[in-house]
Amino acid sequence: MSNKNLQQQLLERIETGLKDLHFPDHPQTLYEPYRYVLSVGGKRIRPMLTLLANGLCGGDLNDALPAALSVEILHNFTLVHDDIMDSADTRRGEPSVFKKWNENIAILSGDVMFADAYRQLSYYGTNESYSKEEFAAVHSVFSKAIVTVCEGQALDMEFVDRTDVNHNEYLEMIAGKTAALLSGALELGAISAHASSEKRKELAELGYEMGIAFQIQDDLLDATADPEKFGKRPGGDIFEGKKTYLTILALERANAEQSSLIQETLNAENPAPEHVDEVLGIMSDLDVLDDVAAEIDQHYKKAFQLLNKFESSDYKQELEKLLIFLQNRDH
Repeated sequence: MSNKNLQQQLLERIETGLKDLHFPDHPQTLYEPYRYVLSVGGKRIRPMLTLLANGLCGGDLNDALPAALSVEILHNFTLVHDDIMDSADTRRGEPSVFKKWNENIAILSGDVMFADAYRQLSYYGTNESYSKEEFAAVHSVFSKAIVTVCEGQALDMEFVDRTDVNHNEYLEMIAGKTAALLSGALELGAISAHASSEKRKELAELGYEMGIAFQIQDDLLDATADPEKFGKRPGGDIFEGKKTYLTILALERANAEQSSLIQETLNAENPAPEHVDEVLGIMSDLDVLDDVAAEIDQHYKKAFQLLNKFESSDYKQELEKLLIFLQNRDH
């Protein structure tokens, strides 16, 4: 494939694949929301990673597409069900399925998306170029990603009512909610290219490091980013009473007075802006902001080290560009 606009070419393959999915006309209440979810769009990062991993390992992109579609359908399924749990009215700037239809329709449409995500993987069981072991690996990686995502969501829900969450537990949670599917997407791409177990493991680890870095970075940007670019005032998570990597680390390091202020601010229904600023000041005084920034850099460094184990190619260059973009983002 030509290097010219490689990212755009891959995105076009993904979008064409999604549009070519067959949706029965009946029952309308089951399939119309499914169509709607995919039509709203998204960055398509996960299926892009699957295609890039396939290319990195010298595979045929046509063989990677079913896995890429499976990953994207699964991701959107999780969003549909997340919106139900959060009673969210919007998703990507449009009404959520939960809001546009109702909770029952959102649950059922999500269920059929989950099943259809698995159905895409049948390609690897019917294509004679894939061994039984590779077909089993596809299902194992995909199933493990789903279970880990669910575990991460469960932990996130449990953390709402807990005051003793430590930073290792938080990392476990984001490893499930964010990193697991990125890791799975890359490993599936490697399997679709008949890659060795070593290359599969390296790409899975790369996805994990990328996912952890991305989520911690989001927490840091909430506290430090330019509000004009980030879209909300500094400390937005604190205003909303959310537990983040930063607040958890701050509480672990704080003295009694600092801890009391942080807890009171997080628990307040409408915290005073000056109290939020005080919490941000405590984070700075306790070196939380600098230490988290350094930790993010370490995760990206590990991701680059893993990527550098692969031979030079257009796909490697594209994945490197994606990592650089994510590492340097300011919103």
